[in-house]
Amino acid sequence: MDPTNLPTRTTPHWDMYRRDMFMLAAEQKHPLFSTDPEELEELAKKTLSQGGWLYASCNAGNSLTHRANREDTILIPLAFYRQRIVPRMLVDTNARDTTTELFGHKISAPICFAPVGINKIYHPLGELNAAKVAGELGLPYCLSTAASQSIEDVAAANGQNAMRFFQLYSPPDEELMESILRRAIDNGFTACIWTVDTWQLGWRHGDVANSNYAFYKGIGAELGWSDPVFQKRMQERGLSKEKNPVETGQLWIDQVWHGKAFSWDDLPRVMKKWKDMSGGKPFLVKGIQSAEDAKKAVELGVDGIVCSNHAGRQVDGAVGSLDVLPDIVDAVGDKTTVLFDSGIRGGADVFKALALGAKAVLVGRLWIYGMGIAGEAGVRHVMRSLLADFDILFVPFPLTNTYWFWNN
Repeated sequence: MDPTNLPTRTTPHWDMYRRDMFMLAAEQKHPLFSTDPEELEELAKKTLSQGGWLYASCNAGNSLTHRANREDTILIPLAFYRQRIVPRMLVDTNARDTTTELFGHKISAPICFAPVGINKIYHPLGELNAAKVAGELGLPYCLSTAASQSIEDVAAANGQNAMRFFQLYSPPDEELMESILRRAIDNGFTACIWTVDTWQLGWRHGDVANSNYAFYKGIGAELGWSDPVFQKRMQERGLSKEKNPVETGQLWIDQVWHGKAFSWDDLPRVMKKWKDMSGGKPFLVKGIQSAEDAKKAVELGVDGIVCSNHAGRQVDGAVGSLDVLPDIVDAVGDKTTVLFDSGIRGGADVFKALALGAKAVLVGRLWIYGMGIAGEAGVRHVMRSLLADFDILFVPFPLTNTYWFWNN
């Protein structure tokens, strides 16, 4: 692309990042690493610690749900493979605009950073890397309750005007949950995403076989250690982070993934708590995989749902998220905001999820691998590459049948 004669656009020319990468050859340099998903995964496997690799890559059971998100079988093409783009030519896309509005916030592209816990097992700065890059790129960042940095530090890294979600794993300790939510609200988190598929972890063979649970080793509980109510809980037991990192790490995560199932009766209570404390900010439910559950959530008043199977990490043998997205959109897409998560690997995947009705997508493993390989620079390289890939493929918004067709 000629940088001296760029088409007029209201959003950045994300595709120029490719030119930047090509121009490195003039300095006898090259990009940090390939962002081809398979090569990225292989490099991450070589670069990350064993625990970091296992936590990032392990799935529930035999990985059937993870495979259903992406792979092709001999007889039945699944998920992203089933959906095909039929390109249309001679459509004027010079002034394409990747921005969208999400809960009253203008974001630079319909791509969000998915919540991922214990980022310090990938890099010493952990969540600060991703939060900073998300703020730079104008993309929403979602912080996990299982984060290994404090809410306050992540908000500072993300930036004052950035859009950020807080992903809630609600503890049964009501005072502790209120404290966590108050900190998120006071630090500019603009929406709450209640994740309902992970009140306990799925059976992940690699993690189990290697006893790979960082919190039980006293690693990664900073969000809890920095909480005043949890500090009180530690003191009540005669414990401190400094003297008892292992015991307090165990105590913290046992409040997060506590093994106590929630029910639909809990949703109004948790939502009301967030709404009352935040002054009515959006409340979403993550982990929805059926149209019936989507309709139930909407009936109870949620502001949005995230169609997600936790990237295949919770229920082995479940449906691929993209396979159920159209049914969910048909059921509630005109009544609430539908976001998509699980299986995004490239710009075409983003496009397909949007075309099937999602308002935006959440991306996790890609930037986690980038962080493990090269820290902040790795996150930036992966996400700028994804934006460029999407920009190059993208067509005018809103998506209409004038510009795309599907062959199921």
